[in-house]
Amino acid sequence: MTAAANALVLRAAVGEEPLDVDEHARLVEHAAAGAVVTFAGVVRDHDGGRSVHGLEYSAHPTAGRIVAEVAEQVAANTSGVRALAVSHRVGPLEIGEVALACAVAAEHRGQAFAACAELVDEVKRLLPVWKHQRFADGTDEWINST
Repeated sequence: MTAAANALVLRAAVGEEPLDVDEHARLVEHAAAGAVVTFAGVVRDHDGGRSVHGLEYSAHPTAGRIVAEVAEQVAANTSGVRALAVSHRVGPLEIGEVALACAVAAEHRGQAFAACAELVDEVKRLLPVWKHQRFADGTDEWINST
């Protein structure tokens, strides 16, 4: 697949501020795009049959660079993509808060869906982020994954 020559990465960030998926969608608006697809990775109240009360994400200092590299690669290698934005939150998060926000604008919906799925999968695979979950029973666990 070849990408649109002017595919833009408008945000690729790792930080502590709350994330707004609608803001990511507004960032990627593009006159040549016929579709904008978004994704919100939200903190859920359970994991593996256990009740979760909250969690905290920690990131390696290279995380910002890596999320930018992933975003650039998806933008460059996905046909029809015009713009994308992606952010991962670190620090303490409560149930229902957004941990991963993505938006992709592409010429057609199939391209936007495919690029958004690839973006999410690659961020989850490559981003050096650790999740510390707190369970209702007082136990906790660290997971090397988003």
